Amino acid sequence: VQLVESGAGLVQPGGSLRLSCAASGFTFDDYGMSWVRQAPGKGLEWVSTISWNGGGTYYAESMKGRFTISKDNAKNTVYLQMNSLKPEDTAVYYCAKDSVAYSDPMNEYDYWGQGTQVTVSS
Repeated sequence: VQLVESGAGLVQPGGSLRLSCAASGFTFDDYGMSWVRQAPGKGLEWVSTISWNGGGTYYAESMKGRFTISKDNAKNTVYLQMNSLKPEDTAVYYCAKDSVAYSDPMNEYDYWGQGTQVTVSS
């Protein structure tokens, strides 16, 4: 299994970025995917999850209305569109694969990407 994030960048407050996570080595269609972030000096924070069939999307309260998660099964890729970015969104963003296929979101992951840095600063 490989998860490779991309889309790192420096953006001004109020700006947008789109992160991508290209997956391989498993049947992508069968698993939910999540984004988790870690700000400097802080612990891991769950950001968003999309269900295995794309029918359900879930967000941490502070991301609702600003972030959108999506899943392209044809490209084996999960995306995180981030709008109205704030300095407190600065973090390393990781994508993670659900540990159980066809499951409701449980925030249990068995594989993680290497992370991609997002910096929001003027």
